[in-house]
Amino acid sequence: MPEPCLSADAIRQSLAELNRNTTTPWEIADGEPNQTLHKIFVFKDFVRAFGFMAAVALVAEGMNHHPDWSNVYKTVRVHLTTHESGGITRLDFDLAERMESLSG
Repeated sequence: MPEPCLSADAIRQSLAELNRNTTTPWEIADGEPNQTLHKIFVFKDFVRAFGFMAAVALVAEGMNHHPDWSNVYKTVRVHLTTHESGGITRLDFDLAERMESLSG
């Protein structure tokens, strides 16, 4: 059974909690076909950016929840949505929190 989508109020509250201790905030982006939880991470260099992606890949695989992301040099662009649910779920925020902890 798919994870339930969060209400607009729950998304706003979860976003505020997620961004409480971040220097660069997560945002809600309008994607096709669903909204996404979005952030751009910038690292010192390519090796650190790629290392971050490798660490997140292991976590994401364990959660069975995989990001839509791209990497160019030291920049990693992330979009999180739960495709099978058709929107943003608690799972997206859980993965975002894990990404935050791995980005430092």
